[in-house]
Amino acid sequence: MLARSTFLALATPFLAASMFTSAHAQSLDQELKASFEAGDLPGLHGAIIDFRHKRLAEVYFPGEDERWGDPLGVRDHGPDTLHDLRSVTKSVVGLLYGIALSEGKVASPDAPLYAQFPEYADLMNEPGRNRILVRHALSMQMGLEWNENLPYSDPRNSEIAMENAPDRYRYVLERPIREAPGGSWIYSGGSVALVGKLIEKGTGMKLDAYAAKVLFEPLGIDSYEWISGKDGEPSAASGLRLTLPELAKIGQLVADGGKFEEKQIIPAEWLDVSFKPRAKVDDRTRYGYLWYLAGGDARTIAIAVGNGGQRLTVQPQVGLVVASFAGRYNDPGAWQTSLKVLLDFAIPQAKRLMAQ
Repeated sequence: MLARSTFLALATPFLAASMFTSAHAQSLDQELKASFEAGDLPGLHGAIIDFRHKRLAEVYFPGEDERWGDPLGVRDHGPDTLHDLRSVTKSVVGLLYGIALSEGKVASPDAPLYAQFPEYADLMNEPGRNRILVRHALSMQMGLEWNENLPYSDPRNSEIAMENAPDRYRYVLERPIREAPGGSWIYSGGSVALVGKLIEKGTGMKLDAYAAKVLFEPLGIDSYEWISGKDGEPSAASGLRLTLPELAKIGQLVADGGKFEEKQIIPAEWLDVSFKPRAKVDDRTRYGYLWYLAGGDARTIAIAVGNGGQRLTVQPQVGLVVASFAGRYNDPGAWQTSLKVLLDFAIPQAKRLMAQ
């Protein structure tokens, strides 16, 4: 679940970071806390800033929270608190697909998508659907009608309609064809549901169980939850809940080329493929395989964002990882809180350290 307005300013301020300087007379933790107390970081639940394997800041704040739309009341957030990732989940699913691909358990991105779902032969035989490939689902360029611009409280929202459908996968696959695949970028939790199902079909494991085996356990992540819909299917689009330190750990794994403690968890080749721009989101932001991208080939910035102000930003070339949680669910301005953590705190401190 991702508020549409989150797309705005995904990367632009980061690219303009050279405009900002700061004299850090106090610790970054203290600066973040002071800013929160001043009301400048509304809804922030926590933030971690890591630079070149050094933790520069880790802060937590109390605030109203939800579990996949269900109110939890005011929570005293901390390093052990599970939190919705919302659409940051999508980027984790992208990593899982790369691992499954390296194991020979899922189809190549260039494989026909509908051929992977022979149980829907009636749909596979409809004109035009044979042109849709797996990579079009990975890059949200399937060309099918899908609308998540409506509030997630509205049953007409395509993701909510998918969750309410008797068969979520048929619901996605039978959407009317809007245009040829590989054209415009159409934000779609449904495309990620299909990617998640391909992982399940290929590995013979539920998505959450496979994630535990190949990603969470190797990283030492033992506290997580993957919420399932009413049909018992783990939500690939938005259902993952992690603690903030564990999300930052995944970000560091990405920054380190998929390697953790000398073990290759995610193939480096898959990260390279995932971070190749394939679709235009806006004038400054591109989309790869379930990651937003900015910065160009020489300075890749990989971004995962979720409804409410959830964000993971990774800049591998300089070793910067910034993770933040917030509780501004369905707030059109939610992106501003997480972006301010990145822009006003993480980047100036990283630049200062680079200059030393």
